[in-house]
Amino acid sequence: MNKLSRDFGIEYPIFAFSHCRDVVAAVSKAGGMGVLGVVAMSPEEIDVEIAWLKEQCGDVPFGIDVVMPAKTADRERGLTDTSSLVDDLDKLIPDGHRAFAEALMDRYHVPVPIDAARRLGAKGLSASYGAAQLEAVFAHDIPFLVSGLGAPPLETIERAHANGAKVGALVGKPEHIAKSAGTGIDVYIAQSYEAAAHTGDIGSMVLTPDVVDAADGTPVLAAGGIATGRQMAAAMALGAEGIWTGSIWLTSQESSTDQRVKERMLEMTSSDTVRSKSQTGKYNRQIRTPWTEAWDSPESPGNLPMPLQQMLYSEYTARARRAGVWELVGGPVGQGVSRMNAIKSCNQIILQIVEEYAETLDRLASLRDELMA
Repeated sequence: MNKLSRDFGIEYPIFAFSHCRDVVAAVSKAGGMGVLGVVAMSPEEIDVEIAWLKEQCGDVPFGIDVVMPAKTADRERGLTDTSSLVDDLDKLIPDGHRAFAEALMDRYHVPVPIDAARRLGAKGLSASYGAAQLEAVFAHDIPFLVSGLGAPPLETIERAHANGAKVGALVGKPEHIAKSAGTGIDVYIAQSYEAAAHTGDIGSMVLTPDVVDAADGTPVLAAGGIATGRQMAAAMALGAEGIWTGSIWLTSQESSTDQRVKERMLEMTSSDTVRSKSQTGKYNRQIRTPWTEAWDSPESPGNLPMPLQQMLYSEYTARARRAGVWELVGGPVGQGVSRMNAIKSCNQIILQIVEEYAETLDRLASLRDELMA
Protein backbone atom coordinates (compact mmCIF):
# COMPACT_ATOMS: atom_id res chain seq x y z
CA MET A 1 0.00 0.00 0.00
CA ASN A 2 1.53 3.32 -1.07
CA LYS A 3 0.62 6.87 -0.01
CA LEU A 4 -1.97 7.28 -2.78
CA SER A 5 -3.70 4.09 -1.66
CA ARG A 6 -3.78 5.29 1.93
CA ASP A 7 -5.10 8.71 0.90
CA PHE A 8 -7.94 7.11 -1.06
CA GLY A 9 -8.62 4.36 1.47
CA ILE A 10 -7.95 1.51 -0.96
CA GLU A 11 -5.66 -1.51 -0.85
CA TYR A 12 -4.13 -1.22 -4.32
CA PRO A 13 -3.55 1.91 -6.46
CA ILE A 14 -5.58 0.39 -9.29
CA PHE A 15 -8.41 2.57 -10.61
CA ALA A 16 -11.01 1.01 -12.89
CA PHE A 17 -13.23 3.09 -15.16
CA SER A 18 -16.43 1.40 -16.32
CA HIS A 19 -19.95 2.24 -17.44
CA CYS A 20 -21.13 -0.89 -15.62
CA ARG A 21 -21.99 -0.58 -11.94
CA ASP A 22 -21.32 -4.27 -11.30
CA VAL A 23 -17.72 -3.83 -12.43
CA VAL A 24 -17.30 -0.71 -10.30
CA ALA A 25 -18.58 -2.45 -7.17
CA ALA A 26 -16.54 -5.61 -7.81
CA VAL A 27 -13.28 -3.70 -8.29
CA SER A 28 -13.81 -1.57 -5.20
CA LYS A 29 -14.58 -4.64 -3.11
CA ALA A 30 -11.45 -6.34 -4.50
CA GLY A 31 -9.22 -3.57 -3.16
CA GLY A 32 -9.07 -1.16 -6.09
CA MET A 33 -11.16 1.92 -6.88
CA GLY A 34 -14.08 1.46 -9.25
CA VAL A 35 -15.14 4.61 -11.11
CA LEU A 36 -18.54 4.76 -12.81
CA GLY A 37 -18.84 6.65 -16.10
CA VAL A 38 -22.23 8.36 -16.24
CA VAL A 39 -22.06 10.25 -19.55
CA ALA A 40 -24.99 8.33 -21.06
CA MET A 41 -27.19 8.48 -17.95
CA SER A 42 -30.02 10.80 -17.03
CA PRO A 43 -29.86 12.57 -13.65
CA GLU A 44 -32.51 10.15 -12.39
CA GLU A 45 -30.45 7.15 -13.50
CA ILE A 46 -27.35 8.61 -11.85
CA ASP A 47 -29.25 8.90 -8.58
CA VAL A 48 -30.30 5.25 -8.78
CA GLU A 49 -26.80 4.03 -9.70
CA ILE A 50 -25.05 5.91 -6.90
CA ALA A 51 -27.59 4.70 -4.34
CA TRP A 52 -27.01 1.12 -5.55
CA LEU A 53 -23.23 1.49 -5.37
CA LYS A 54 -23.42 2.86 -1.83
CA GLU A 55 -25.49 -0.13 -0.79
CA GLN A 56 -23.17 -2.62 -2.49
CA CYS A 57 -19.85 -1.04 -1.50
CA GLY A 58 -20.63 -0.07 2.07
CA ASP A 59 -17.54 1.64 3.48
CA VAL A 60 -15.45 0.82 0.41
CA PRO A 61 -14.88 3.93 -1.76
CA PHE A 62 -15.85 4.37 -5.40
CA GLY A 63 -15.77 7.24 -7.88
CA ILE A 64 -17.94 8.93 -10.49
CA ASP A 65 -16.70 10.14 -13.89
CA VAL A 66 -18.56 13.04 -15.51
CA VAL A 67 -17.63 14.47 -18.91
CA MET A 68 -17.32 18.26 -18.78
CA PRO A 69 -16.34 19.37 -22.31
CA ALA A 70 -15.23 22.97 -22.66
CA LYS A 71 -16.37 23.31 -26.29
CA THR A 72 -19.74 21.95 -27.45
CA ALA A 73 -22.23 22.92 -30.14
CA ASP A 74 -24.93 23.71 -27.57
CA ARG A 75 -22.65 25.98 -25.53
CA GLU A 76 -21.53 27.89 -28.63
CA ARG A 77 -25.17 28.49 -29.62
CA GLY A 78 -26.50 29.22 -26.16
CA LEU A 79 -28.78 26.18 -25.99
CA THR A 80 -29.60 25.68 -22.31
CA ASP A 81 -33.10 24.15 -22.24
CA THR A 82 -32.49 20.47 -21.54
CA SER A 83 -36.13 19.56 -22.27
CA SER A 84 -35.74 20.51 -25.95
CA LEU A 85 -31.99 19.98 -26.24
CA VAL A 86 -31.99 16.89 -28.45
CA ASP A 87 -34.48 18.37 -30.91
CA ASP A 88 -32.54 21.65 -30.97
CA LEU A 89 -29.27 19.83 -31.61
CA ASP A 90 -30.87 17.55 -34.18
CA LYS A 91 -31.64 20.57 -36.34
CA LEU A 92 -27.92 21.37 -36.47
CA ILE A 93 -26.99 18.10 -38.19
CA PRO A 94 -26.57 18.77 -41.93
CA ASP A 95 -28.64 16.73 -44.37
CA GLY A 96 -25.45 15.62 -46.11
CA HIS A 97 -24.17 13.95 -42.95
CA ARG A 98 -27.44 12.07 -42.47
CA ALA A 99 -27.40 10.99 -46.10
CA PHE A 100 -23.84 9.68 -45.70
CA ALA A 101 -24.85 7.64 -42.62
CA GLU A 102 -27.99 6.36 -44.36
CA ALA A 103 -25.92 5.20 -47.33
CA LEU A 104 -23.72 3.17 -44.98
CA MET A 105 -26.82 1.59 -43.40
CA ASP A 106 -28.17 0.72 -46.85
CA ARG A 107 -24.86 -0.88 -47.82
CA TYR A 108 -25.19 -3.26 -44.85
CA HIS A 109 -28.96 -3.73 -45.21
CA VAL A 110 -29.83 -2.11 -41.89
CA PRO A 111 -33.56 -1.27 -41.85
CA VAL A 112 -35.08 2.05 -40.82
CA PRO A 113 -35.89 1.77 -37.07
CA ILE A 114 -38.04 3.33 -34.41
CA ASP A 115 -36.60 6.82 -34.04
CA ALA A 116 -35.26 7.16 -30.52
CA ALA A 117 -31.67 6.00 -30.52
CA ARG A 118 -30.03 9.37 -31.05
CA ARG A 119 -31.38 10.48 -27.67
CA LEU A 120 -29.16 7.95 -25.96
CA GLY A 121 -25.82 9.51 -26.70
CA ALA A 122 -26.10 13.23 -27.18
CA LYS A 123 -27.10 14.77 -23.90
CA GLY A 124 -24.18 13.69 -21.76
CA LEU A 125 -21.71 15.31 -24.16
CA SER A 126 -23.52 18.65 -24.04
CA ALA A 127 -22.66 21.40 -21.57
CA SER A 128 -26.17 22.04 -20.26
CA TYR A 129 -27.09 18.40 -19.68
CA GLY A 130 -23.67 17.72 -18.19
CA ALA A 131 -24.45 20.37 -15.58
CA ALA A 132 -27.69 18.55 -14.72
CA GLN A 133 -25.77 15.28 -14.38
CA LEU A 134 -23.32 16.98 -12.05
CA GLU A 135 -26.15 18.18 -9.83
CA ALA A 136 -27.35 14.59 -9.52
CA VAL A 137 -23.86 13.50 -8.48
CA PHE A 138 -23.58 16.26 -5.87
CA ALA A 139 -26.85 15.13 -4.32
CA HIS A 140 -24.75 12.30 -2.86
CA ASP A 141 -21.56 12.21 -0.82
CA ILE A 142 -19.08 10.46 -3.09
CA PRO A 143 -15.37 9.91 -2.36
CA PHE A 144 -14.00 10.69 -5.83
CA LEU A 145 -15.16 12.86 -8.75
CA VAL A 146 -13.36 12.63 -12.10
CA SER A 147 -13.59 14.95 -15.08
CA GLY A 148 -13.34 12.83 -18.20
CA LEU A 149 -12.17 15.66 -20.48
CA GLY A 150 -9.57 17.85 -18.82
CA ALA A 151 -9.83 19.77 -15.57
CA PRO A 152 -13.31 20.73 -14.35
CA PRO A 153 -14.24 24.36 -13.63
CA LEU A 154 -12.87 25.82 -10.39
CA GLU A 155 -16.35 26.08 -8.85
CA THR A 156 -16.87 22.35 -9.45
CA ILE A 157 -13.58 21.49 -7.75
CA GLU A 158 -14.38 23.71 -4.76
CA ARG A 159 -17.85 22.22 -4.44
CA ALA A 160 -16.49 18.68 -4.58
CA HIS A 161 -13.92 19.46 -1.90
CA ALA A 162 -16.62 21.03 0.27
CA ASN A 163 -18.52 17.75 -0.02
CA GLY A 164 -15.45 15.76 1.03
CA ALA A 165 -14.62 14.38 -2.43
CA LYS A 166 -11.23 14.22 -4.08
CA VAL A 167 -11.08 15.45 -7.69
CA GLY A 168 -9.28 13.88 -10.64
CA ALA A 169 -8.77 15.13 -14.18
CA LEU A 170 -7.75 13.31 -17.36
CA VAL A 171 -5.00 15.06 -19.32
CA GLY A 172 -3.34 14.19 -22.61
CA LYS A 173 -0.50 16.72 -22.61
CA PRO A 174 1.75 18.15 -19.88
CA GLU A 175 0.56 21.59 -21.03
CA HIS A 176 -2.91 20.74 -19.72
CA ILE A 177 -1.51 20.83 -16.18
CA ALA A 178 -0.73 24.54 -16.45
CA LYS A 179 -4.37 25.31 -17.28
CA SER A 180 -5.48 23.91 -13.93
CA ALA A 181 -2.60 25.15 -11.78
CA GLY A 182 -3.74 26.25 -8.35
CA THR A 183 -7.26 24.87 -8.71
CA GLY A 184 -6.79 22.05 -6.20
CA ILE A 185 -6.86 18.99 -8.46
CA ASP A 186 -6.03 16.02 -6.22
CA VAL A 187 -4.83 13.62 -8.89
CA TYR A 188 -4.06 13.82 -12.60
CA ILE A 189 -4.71 10.93 -14.96
CA ALA A 190 -2.17 10.90 -17.79
CA GLN A 191 -4.22 9.46 -20.66
CA SER A 192 -1.80 8.32 -23.35
CA TYR A 193 -2.16 7.54 -27.04
CA GLU A 194 -2.78 3.83 -26.35
CA ALA A 195 -5.88 4.47 -24.24
CA ALA A 196 -9.51 3.84 -25.09
CA ALA A 197 -11.96 6.68 -25.67
CA HIS A 198 -10.83 10.33 -25.71
CA THR A 199 -7.08 10.42 -25.94
CA GLY A 200 -4.23 12.53 -27.23
CA ASP A 201 -1.32 11.62 -29.47
CA ILE A 202 1.51 11.13 -26.96
CA GLY A 203 2.60 7.62 -25.95
CA SER A 204 2.78 6.55 -22.32
CA MET A 205 6.60 6.29 -22.13
CA VAL A 206 6.80 10.02 -22.85
CA LEU A 207 3.52 11.32 -21.45
CA THR A 208 3.68 9.75 -17.98
CA PRO A 209 7.02 11.24 -16.84
CA ASP A 210 6.21 14.55 -18.54
CA VAL A 211 2.92 14.84 -16.65
CA VAL A 212 4.58 13.72 -13.41
CA ASP A 213 7.14 16.50 -13.77
CA ALA A 214 4.52 19.10 -14.72
CA ALA A 215 2.25 18.07 -11.84
CA ASP A 216 5.03 19.04 -9.41
CA GLY A 217 4.05 16.76 -6.54
CA THR A 218 0.37 16.21 -7.31
CA PRO A 219 -0.13 12.44 -7.70
CA VAL A 220 -0.43 11.06 -11.22
CA LEU A 221 -2.16 7.91 -12.47
CA ALA A 222 -0.86 6.41 -15.70
CA ALA A 223 -3.54 5.48 -18.24
CA GLY A 224 -3.40 3.90 -21.65
CA GLY A 225 -3.03 0.26 -22.64
CA ILE A 226 -2.38 -0.95 -19.08
CA ALA A 227 -3.64 -4.48 -18.52
CA THR A 228 -0.88 -6.32 -16.64
CA GLY A 229 1.33 -6.10 -13.59
CA ARG A 230 4.41 -5.62 -15.76
CA GLN A 231 2.82 -2.54 -17.27
CA MET A 232 1.87 -1.29 -13.82
CA ALA A 233 5.49 -1.64 -12.71
CA ALA A 234 6.62 0.31 -15.78
CA ALA A 235 4.12 3.07 -15.01
CA MET A 236 5.30 3.32 -11.42
CA ALA A 237 8.92 3.42 -12.59
CA LEU A 238 8.00 6.42 -14.74
CA GLY A 239 6.78 8.26 -11.66
CA ALA A 240 3.08 7.40 -11.55
CA GLU A 241 1.62 6.55 -8.16
CA GLY A 242 -1.07 4.29 -9.56
CA ILE A 243 -2.80 3.15 -12.73
CA TRP A 244 -6.08 4.05 -14.41
CA THR A 245 -7.55 1.16 -16.38
CA GLY A 246 -10.65 0.75 -18.52
CA SER A 247 -10.56 -1.71 -21.40
CA ILE A 248 -9.60 -4.76 -19.33
CA TRP A 249 -12.94 -4.62 -17.51
CA LEU A 250 -14.98 -4.79 -20.74
CA THR A 251 -14.41 -8.54 -20.98
CA SER A 252 -14.75 -9.28 -17.27
CA GLN A 253 -17.45 -11.63 -15.99
CA GLU A 254 -19.26 -8.75 -14.34
CA SER A 255 -19.26 -6.49 -17.41
CA SER A 256 -22.52 -5.71 -19.20
CA THR A 257 -20.73 -5.69 -22.56
CA ASP A 258 -22.69 -7.77 -25.07
CA GLN A 259 -21.29 -11.30 -25.22
CA ARG A 260 -20.73 -11.03 -28.98
CA VAL A 261 -18.65 -7.90 -28.49
CA LYS A 262 -16.72 -9.57 -25.65
CA GLU A 263 -15.84 -12.51 -27.87
CA ARG A 264 -14.76 -10.14 -30.61
CA MET A 265 -12.48 -8.25 -28.22
CA LEU A 266 -10.86 -11.46 -27.03
CA GLU A 267 -9.72 -12.08 -30.62
CA MET A 268 -8.55 -8.51 -31.30
CA THR A 269 -5.03 -7.14 -31.50
CA SER A 270 -3.97 -3.56 -30.90
CA SER A 271 -4.14 -2.99 -34.68
CA ASP A 272 -7.88 -3.61 -34.58
CA THR A 273 -8.38 -0.31 -32.77
CA VAL A 274 -8.33 3.13 -34.33
CA ARG A 275 -8.14 6.68 -33.06
CA SER A 276 -11.04 8.39 -34.82
CA LYS A 277 -13.43 11.33 -34.47
CA SER A 278 -16.27 9.27 -35.97
CA GLN A 279 -17.97 8.51 -32.64
CA THR A 280 -17.96 11.72 -30.62
CA GLY A 281 -16.40 14.44 -32.77
CA LYS A 282 -13.17 14.28 -30.76
CA TYR A 283 -10.35 11.78 -31.21
CA ASN A 284 -11.52 8.60 -29.53
CA ARG A 285 -9.80 5.20 -29.65
CA GLN A 286 -12.34 2.52 -30.50
CA ILE A 287 -12.91 -0.74 -32.37
CA ARG A 288 -12.16 -0.37 -36.07
CA THR A 289 -15.44 -0.86 -37.97
CA PRO A 290 -16.93 0.07 -41.35
CA TRP A 291 -18.38 3.11 -39.54
CA THR A 292 -14.96 4.42 -38.52
CA GLU A 293 -13.49 3.66 -41.93
CA ALA A 294 -16.33 5.43 -43.75
CA TRP A 295 -16.18 8.59 -41.66
CA ASP A 296 -12.38 8.73 -41.86
CA SER A 297 -12.37 8.21 -45.64
CA PRO A 298 -11.87 10.94 -48.28
CA GLU A 299 -15.55 10.55 -49.23
CA SER A 300 -16.71 11.54 -45.73
CA PRO A 301 -18.48 14.89 -45.29
CA GLY A 302 -16.34 15.36 -42.18
CA ASN A 303 -16.99 14.70 -38.52
CA LEU A 304 -19.34 17.05 -36.67
CA PRO A 305 -18.47 18.81 -33.39
CA MET A 306 -19.45 17.38 -30.02
CA PRO A 307 -22.20 16.30 -29.35
CA LEU A 308 -23.62 16.22 -32.91
CA GLN A 309 -21.37 13.41 -34.14
CA GLN A 310 -22.32 11.38 -31.07
CA MET A 311 -25.99 11.81 -32.00
CA LEU A 312 -25.37 10.31 -35.42
CA TYR A 313 -23.22 7.52 -33.99
CA SER A 314 -25.74 6.59 -31.31
CA GLU A 315 -28.68 6.57 -33.68
CA TYR A 316 -27.15 4.58 -36.49
CA THR A 317 -25.13 2.08 -34.48
CA ALA A 318 -28.20 1.36 -32.34
CA ARG A 319 -30.03 0.59 -35.58
CA ALA A 320 -27.25 -1.79 -36.58
CA ARG A 321 -27.34 -3.46 -33.17
CA ARG A 322 -31.11 -4.02 -33.35
CA ALA A 323 -30.77 -5.40 -36.86
CA GLY A 324 -28.02 -7.78 -35.74
CA VAL A 325 -25.41 -6.24 -38.05
CA TRP A 326 -22.63 -6.61 -35.50
CA GLU A 327 -19.76 -5.71 -37.81
CA LEU A 328 -21.00 -2.10 -37.60
CA VAL A 329 -21.17 -2.15 -33.81
CA GLY A 330 -18.02 -0.84 -32.18
CA GLY A 331 -17.21 1.14 -29.08
CA PRO A 332 -14.22 2.48 -27.15
CA VAL A 333 -11.36 0.09 -26.44
CA GLY A 334 -7.63 0.67 -26.02
CA GLN A 335 -4.59 -0.96 -27.56
CA GLY A 336 -4.33 -3.07 -24.42
CA VAL A 337 -7.07 -5.22 -25.95
CA SER A 338 -4.27 -7.46 -27.21
CA ARG A 339 -3.72 -8.47 -23.56
CA MET A 340 -7.39 -9.38 -23.05
CA ASN A 341 -7.56 -13.07 -23.94
CA ALA A 342 -9.98 -14.65 -21.46
CA ILE A 343 -13.11 -13.77 -19.52
CA LYS A 344 -12.19 -13.42 -15.84
CA SER A 345 -13.79 -11.99 -12.73
CA CYS A 346 -12.79 -8.52 -11.60
CA ASN A 347 -11.24 -10.04 -8.49
CA GLN A 348 -9.10 -12.36 -10.63
CA ILE A 349 -7.95 -9.45 -12.78
CA ILE A 350 -6.95 -7.39 -9.74
CA LEU A 351 -5.06 -10.27 -8.14
CA GLN A 352 -3.22 -11.14 -11.36
CA ILE A 353 -2.11 -7.53 -11.81
CA VAL A 354 -0.90 -7.33 -8.20
CA GLU A 355 0.92 -10.67 -8.35
CA GLU A 356 2.66 -9.88 -11.63
CA TYR A 357 3.53 -6.41 -10.35
CA ALA A 358 5.27 -7.95 -7.31
CA GLU A 359 7.06 -10.52 -9.47
CA THR A 360 8.27 -7.76 -11.79
CA LEU A 361 9.65 -5.73 -8.90
CA ASP A 362 11.52 -8.81 -7.68
CA ARG A 363 12.98 -9.36 -11.15
CA LEU A 364 14.03 -5.72 -11.40
CA ALA A 365 15.66 -5.95 -7.98
CA SER A 366 17.74 -8.91 -9.15
CA LEU A 367 18.71 -6.98 -12.29
CA ARG A 368 19.81 -4.09 -10.10
CA ASP A 369 21.91 -6.42 -7.99
CA GLU A 370 23.55 -7.82 -11.13
CA LEU A 371 24.24 -4.32 -12.40
CA MET A 372 25.80 -3.20 -9.12
CA ALA A 373 27.84 -6.38 -8.57
